[in-house]
Amino acid sequence: MASVEVRQHLGELRITLSRPQRRNAMDEVMLDELIAAAALADDPAVRFVRLDGAGSVFCAGADIEWMRRAGSSGDEVNLAEARRLARCFLALAKIPCPVLCVVQGAALGGGTGLAAVADVVIAAEGTRFGFTEVRLGIVPAVISPFALRKIGTSAALRWFQSGAVFEAERARAMGLVHEVCAESELEATAARELSEWRLGAPEAQRVAKRLASSLAPLPTAAQMDLLAEQIARQRASSEGQEGLRAFLERRKAPWTMESD
Repeated sequence: MASVEVRQHLGELRITLSRPQRRNAMDEVMLDELIAAAALADDPAVRFVRLDGAGSVFCAGADIEWMRRAGSSGDEVNLAEARRLARCFLALAKIPCPVLCVVQGAALGGGTGLAAVADVVIAAEGTRFGFTEVRLGIVPAVISPFALRKIGTSAALRWFQSGAVFEAERARAMGLVHEVCAESELEATAARELSEWRLGAPEAQRVAKRLASSLAPLPTAAQMDLLAEQIARQRASSEGQEGLRAFLERRKAPWTMESD
């Protein structure tokens, strides 16, 4: 795979985002490869999945150039790309075995969404999270159901609308992150978590995950399609296109207001 590294060893399927030169930002190639990687977890030999990112940043979110290009390519292409994004998050959320996400540096926008679809998240101290979409003139549409399952409506209303960045300790307080440690301790902390999972019966773990999901249901494919339509409309709007251009040109968006 070009953008995702996949390794399987002793029951662990390790999926690593591997575009460090782009801060592991997600484009159409990475999305397709994540969908393919998630499908590997259907193998009963896979006991658990670890999702992480190469380099200093876990995931900076969706690739801004890809989003700008999709939003300006006409309704059909734009909607198809939005549905690709929706399929990716739903595929990851439907992995039947336990999923551990190990995060460092930053997980912004869709990167925070990746953390939200995982069962357990371990983050390095100082890691930055954020539903930053509104600052680009777009919305956290396809990741919203998974975020709401983790942080609830009250927190979502605050962070979805401000687009502000928050650190790992605050993410832990709201339930997005389960454990925070020094970056030098990430590997040891992840290894301890996985060692606990190795003590569980694999079929019982899958049943337990299905049980929890039945009480807090995942969105349906039809619901994800509606959310895909929403992000497609917003990024094709004049506001969305201007926000994405402003980011790429390293200037402030026109709606930015400075306080006195």
